[in-house]
Amino acid sequence: MMRTRKAGSLTMINYLSSSFIYTKIANLILWFNADYRMGIIYGVIFILGALLLPEPTYSGPSNVSYFRGEPSLTEQILNDNKSVWLITFYTVWNPACVNFAPLFAKLSTDYGIESLRFGKIDIGRYPEAGKKYHVSDSSMSKQLPTVILFQQGKEVLRRPTVDSKGKLIKFHFSEENTKLAFGLNNLYQQAKTNLKEKNNTIESKKGR
Repeated sequence: MMRTRKAGSLTMINYLSSSFIYTKIANLILWFNADYRMGIIYGVIFILGALLLPEPTYSGPSNVSYFRGEPSLTEQILNDNKSVWLITFYTVWNPACVNFAPLFAKLSTDYGIESLRFGKIDIGRYPEAGKKYHVSDSSMSKQLPTVILFQQGKEVLRRPTVDSKGKLIKFHFSEENTKLAFGLNNLYQQAKTNLKEKNNTIESKKGR
């Protein structure tokens, strides 16, 4: 419960999901202590259950672009340098990434417009993207998920980040923390202003 609360996930579903994982691990240890053969059988069932019955992924409304590989991500960011991009680097098996998915989707529907865009890339499936943008996809990684803000094709800000000594600074991905860290309200207002100016320019050209 403490671990889930620190991650900013306060729903009962997230509490239950974490408790089930720890209970399965505890049962695995107990079975091995009782009889290693039963421990192996339970371990196999545990793994098959995780593969055949994975935790459900978020399927609600969103305004998120999914990138298939590092080249498409880099090309989009560089070619669309007039837009601000907020990109989540994630893996499908990481609980923190699963918990963050609905929050990121909500932010994309609340703030996503033409010049403020939201995207995601699965670095478990496309590890080259993780290597290029220095996000580890290891099972022990504390960088998942990582959200990076790109402006004019360049990285401006990321969470979590590292300090001057190379130590990772933890970040709690709650809705308010994410809004404040990336200044989404300011970015949204600026994007709306840019869009309005663009529309005015188009209308003035048509009037001529």
